[in-house]
Amino acid sequence: MRAAVYKGQSRIEVEEVPTPAIGSGELLVRVESCGICHTDLKKIEHNLLPPPRIFGHETAGVVMAAGEGVRDFVPGDPVIVFHHVPCQDCFYCRRKLYAQCPTYKKVGVTAGYEPAGGGFSQYVRVMDWIVRRGVERIPEGVPFDRASLVEPVNTCHKAVVQMDAQPDELCLILGQGPIGLLFTMLVRRTGARVVTTDTIPRRRELSRRFGAQESWDPGDADVEAETRGLSFGRGADQVIVAASAPGVVHQAVQASRPGSKILLFAQTSHQESIQLSGADICVGERTVFGCYSASIDLQRESARLVFSGELPVGELISHRLPLDAIGSGIELALHPDEKSLKIVVQPQR
Repeated sequence: MRAAVYKGQSRIEVEEVPTPAIGSGELLVRVESCGICHTDLKKIEHNLLPPPRIFGHETAGVVMAAGEGVRDFVPGDPVIVFHHVPCQDCFYCRRKLYAQCPTYKKVGVTAGYEPAGGGFSQYVRVMDWIVRRGVERIPEGVPFDRASLVEPVNTCHKAVVQMDAQPDELCLILGQGPIGLLFTMLVRRTGARVVTTDTIPRRRELSRRFGAQESWDPGDADVEAETRGLSFGRGADQVIVAASAPGVVHQAVQASRPGSKILLFAQTSHQESIQLSGADICVGERTVFGCYSASIDLQRESARLVFSGELPVGELISHRLPLDAIGSGIELALHPDEKSLKIVVQPQR
């Protein structure tokens, strides 16, 4: 089969590799769509993991073979696949900190080499513990491209649940790329008012369409003043940092009120550092917290939101590329233009 192999030094090369063999309790899935995610981009751009690896974890496809003992899926089933599943019994799972579970940290989907998701390939092997609890069947009529967004929706849904925005509150979302726009859709469902920022005009237009009261260019607008003007001078009740630009966390603090919650969502690299005033956090009684990856508790609900069309996530897909064009897709995701949003790789093209 063909796969996009990370070679180190920020290089990806599409080449022939063996189709993975499956064992008892496992699935072989033909990958139809896999979204390009910024966590994988950071691993590639900053060489965070040793090569060779095959990345890609927002995976939708068709079951081609089922190992001995698999009862819930048969060849021909359209499915989406999560690459992490927690044990649900350890210290962290009992506290619903699933992303810190040792079992969760083991990647259970591979196209070869060290397991890394594997969705940037034509076929993936889904290991037994993922088959048991990390695969959802796609309903008839739902496109694979749209279905591939279930995993990122889950990660954002988990963060919104933790943030617990209330209907009378104001939430500022910094960044309106695909993840920021998902946050806009999800926070609006809580009844909270949403305001956003982004440097790209089309993303600001989409933000308003998806429920933002206002959307500003942070290079032109005084975001702190604008936010205070909509909150009786206090500042935002919650801020979601959905971008990793320099100074964006400081901006989140300055635009928030005392006692607010500030969610760091895009700060996923150990190479990123943040310096803040201690008094802004301590004296201002702000809560700064992180949220990472998906929640198994929200897996079924996230799939329903995507499959039903209740969240218009299909509108986020701007590019559908064959596997051979993944290099240009990664470059576009790292340096978006006016039209680019979610980029989906279709390995069977």
